Amino acid sequence: MVILGINFMFHDSSACIIKDGELVVALEEERFTRNKHDVVFPQKSIEQCLKVAKLTYDDIDHIALSFKPSLDIGRKIAFILKHPAIILKNINLHILRYYWRYRLINKWYKATFSGAKKPSLHFVPHHKSHIAGSFFCSPYQEAALLSMDGSGEWATASLGYGSGTDITEFKRVFFPNSMGSIYEAITHFCGFKPSYDEGKTMGLAPMGNSKTFIDVVRTIINVAEDGDLLIDFSYFDFDDGQFEYLSEKFYQTFGSRRLPHEDFEQHHMDVAAAFQVRLEEIGLELCKILRAKTKADYLVIAGGVSLNSVMNGRIVRESGFKDLYVMPAAGDNGTSIGAAYYVHNAILKNPRPAPHMNPYLGTEYSNEQIEFVLKECKLSYEHYDDIEKKTAELLHAGNILCWFQGRMEIGPRALGGRSIIADPTRKEMKDKINAEVKHREAYRPFAPSAIKEAAADYFETIVEDPFMLKVCMVRKDKVDILPAITHVDGSARLQTVDVNTHPRYHKMISEFGKLSGVPVILNTSFNIMGEPIVESPYHAVRCFFSTGLDYLVIGNYVVRK
Repeated sequence: MVILGINFMFHDSSACIIKDGELVVALEEERFTRNKHDVVFPQKSIEQCLKVAKLTYDDIDHIALSFKPSLDIGRKIAFILKHPAIILKNINLHILRYYWRYRLINKWYKATFSGAKKPSLHFVPHHKSHIAGSFFCSPYQEAALLSMDGSGEWATASLGYGSGTDITEFKRVFFPNSMGSIYEAITHFCGFKPSYDEGKTMGLAPMGNSKTFIDVVRTIINVAEDGDLLIDFSYFDFDDGQFEYLSEKFYQTFGSRRLPHEDFEQHHMDVAAAFQVRLEEIGLELCKILRAKTKADYLVIAGGVSLNSVMNGRIVRESGFKDLYVMPAAGDNGTSIGAAYYVHNAILKNPRPAPHMNPYLGTEYSNEQIEFVLKECKLSYEHYDDIEKKTAELLHAGNILCWFQGRMEIGPRALGGRSIIADPTRKEMKDKINAEVKHREAYRPFAPSAIKEAAADYFETIVEDPFMLKVCMVRKDKVDILPAITHVDGSARLQTVDVNTHPRYHKMISEFGKLSGVPVILNTSFNIMGEPIVESPYHAVRCFFSTGLDYLVIGNYVVRK
C-alpha cells in the first residue's frame, strides 16, 4: 500500500511517501524552490518523492492532505462578523484561501489521475496531522498528546491521548486564543519576521531579564482547568486592518517595538525573556492537566510551538513525564507525514509502524554524481577513503567546514546530513561563523552534536535528543571547555548522535574526540541566513564559495578555496 502525504495549506509545503507502513521519503518544497518556508503546491517534492521511492503515480493508493477546508467554518465566520475592520482580510486569509487551495488540489488530482485507477483522497484536520505524525512515529504505544501552533483550520491547540492506533482528542483551543500567535507577536515586537523567525526570539530571551515583565505577562496569559487558554486581548490588536499584532496598551506597558536592523534595547530582550518564560510555564501547566487526565508516562508534542526546544527541555525536567517525543519536522512541514500516517493507522486501521528515529529521509547523491558536479564547476578536489578522519583533522586545525553526507534530513535542524561544523572548544568560533559564514545576528547561539555514549559527560541530559529539540544545560565543569556552543545562560541545544542512525557522522565526531579529547562538535545548518538548507551538490558549492567557509567535505571529496 502506497500513501502520498501532502502539506501546502499554510507554510512549509512538503510531501512524503509511506509504503506498507514505512516512511520511505519526506521532502520540503523549499529545498527545491530555494524559497524558505515556501507555501506553493509541492510539485517538485512529490516528483522527487516518487523518484526516491522508485514509484510512479499509478502506484499511489491513497492521498492524504493535512487540512480539512470545511472544518470550523462556522467559527471563522462568527469571528469575522465580530471584527468588521478586518472582514476583507479575513475573508481572503481564511475562506477564499481555503477555497482556492481546495480547487487547486482537485484540479491537480483530476489532471494527474485521469486514468481508470484513482487513489482515494483524504482531507485530514490540521492538528490531527500534527499529532498523528508524531505519535505514530514515536516509540510509545501510549502517550499524552499535545499540539500547539499559530492556528490550523481554526484550532490553535489540541490535548488528547494516544493508544495503539487510536487517538482521542478531549480538548481543542480556538483562535484567537493561541500561544503560537502570541509568540509571533513577540517576534514582531523584537524586530523579526513572524511565522518565520521565532527561533531568533527564543535565542534572544536569555539575553534579557524575565523578572522585569514576568508578573504582568502572567496576568495576560493563563490556562483554564480544562486546558483552554485565557488571554487578555486588550494587549493585542485583532481589529487593526494591518493586523500588526500589538495594541497601544502593549506598547505603553512594554515599550517601543524594535524595527528590523535597529539595535536591541534592554526592554526588547526583557520582553522576549518574559514571554519565553511564560510559554514554558504554559507548557508545563498543560502537561499537568494531561498527566492528571491520561496517567500516561510519556508525552508526544507537535506543532510549530513544539520547535521551542527551551520549553521542551523544561518539560523533560519538570513535567513528570519520563520523556517526550518531538518529530524533527514538528511544524507544518511534518503534517504531510502526519496526514499520511493518520490515513494508514487511524482510518485504514493498519498496524503501527516501527518507531521512526531516523530524520534522514531526503535525497542522496553518490560519489559519482558529486564528482560530476565538481568537475563541471572546474574545481580542484581530493578523494579520501577515510573521510571521517580527514574531516576531524581539518576541524582540529581550526577550520570551518561544510559537511554534505548521505540523505538530507527533514526539518529545520541540520542533523549531520547538511551541516556546517567547527571545533566547539575555540571561543572565537561563535562570532566568526555568525559574521563570516551565516551573516546573522551576533548573539545567535550554535548547537553541539555529541556522540550518544559521551553526551552525559558534557551535558546535564537525562534523555536522548537525536533531533536537537530539547535544550539542556552544559555541565558547569565543561562550560569553559565548550565556549562556542554554550549560550549565555549555560544552555545548549544538544543533538545526541547514534552510531546506527548516522554512522559516518558518529565516526567523524569520534575521530575528532581522539584528537581533541572532546567528542563534541559545533553543528549548524548548511545555509546562510534567509536561505533554506542546501539540497544538492550545486547548492553546496554555491554556498561554500559565497561564505567564509574553509573546506567543503562532500561525499568522499574535500574541496578547498
